[in-house]
Amino acid sequence: MTVMEQRGAHQPAPPPAWQPRTDPAPLLPDAEPYRVLGTRAAGAVDKELLLRLHSELVRGRRYNTQATALTKQGRLAVYPSSTGQEASQIAAAFALREQDWLFPSYRDTLAAVVRGLDPVAALTLLRGDWHTGYDPREHRTAPLCTPLATQLPHAVGLAHAARLKGDDVVALALVGDGGTSEGDFHEALNFAAVWQAPVVFLVQNNGFAISVPLAKQTAAPSLAHKAVGYGMPGRLVDGNDAVAVLEVLSDAVRTARAGGGPTLVEAVTYRVEAHTNADDATRYRRDAEVDAWRDHDPIVLLERELTERGLLDEDRRNAVRASAETMAADLRDRMNEEPALDPMDLFTHVYAEQTTQLREQAARLRAELAAEDEAYGAGR
Repeated sequence: MTVMEQRGAHQPAPPPAWQPRTDPAPLLPDAEPYRVLGTRAAGAVDKELLLRLHSELVRGRRYNTQATALTKQGRLAVYPSSTGQEASQIAAAFALREQDWLFPSYRDTLAAVVRGLDPVAALTLLRGDWHTGYDPREHRTAPLCTPLATQLPHAVGLAHAARLKGDDVVALALVGDGGTSEGDFHEALNFAAVWQAPVVFLVQNNGFAISVPLAKQTAAPSLAHKAVGYGMPGRLVDGNDAVAVLEVLSDAVRTARAGGGPTLVEAVTYRVEAHTNADDATRYRRDAEVDAWRDHDPIVLLERELTERGLLDEDRRNAVRASAETMAADLRDRMNEEPALDPMDLFTHVYAEQTTQLREQAARLRAELAAEDEAYGAGR
């Protein structure tokens, strides 16, 4: 059967002059993740940048271990650790200017802290006190997002609005590999590419969506290859190489800022800890797999480079660790303080102007609280 017979006479073939809207070749990611540390290119990296990245990596690792300990002490309801992924999160914060916006997922508390948030404020959602513990406008950081990938369309909408207004703003949205299986991921990337929104998508591919490995989520050669279908460039980078991730993200942010549209970056990393403190990762992966990734730890990679260049001696190593311990002690002490919570805050930030129903509900709660106080006082 000929092609025309398969089509049917009423379905003509495209005209000979038909061409794809975009040449797909420049959009394709490299075959291997981009790396800097351990290559000749590392020798050209500014030493001050290396030392800053190292300090943040060590502090970030200590932040993760302290937050995990707080869950065991009952001070946090849950904590999704980013141990092993610190390089990607720190690079994300470093790549942005003050006026830009960060859109984190629930696992990206470290990125928010490096961006300038108070560590306690960044953990407020996970403590169960508020939906968010900070003013997003003040910090140019959207609330930590627990539903998978729903922050991505928000990032595109903000970036597109900024472009229409002529504001010099780029949005950087973080998501895990599991989030790429959500419809919001498709909608966000399609919208961003069609409207050439100044937004960068960073997928932290840590191997698992809770217990589901990447191979059961997609048959694509890489998550970065998905970018081609939307008409944007895809970049593949070693997510544990802090310098490489920063270079790739900085390039993508520059492109977006200059009107070049969105980029999808896949950072190949690994979730060393369990999905959260409520997860038992030994049920779906072997210790040998985790141990193999520990040899490719972001701190190990950077310290190896610093040592080879004579930039890291024992005194500096101890000073960085001491700074991290001071941060952890402050976090621990402040998280151990009982927060002063007002039940009436339930109604404070729902609408700018309360609806009739909210005013009625607030009045009922206020009356119930007053009755409890009166009964408690009478019983003393």
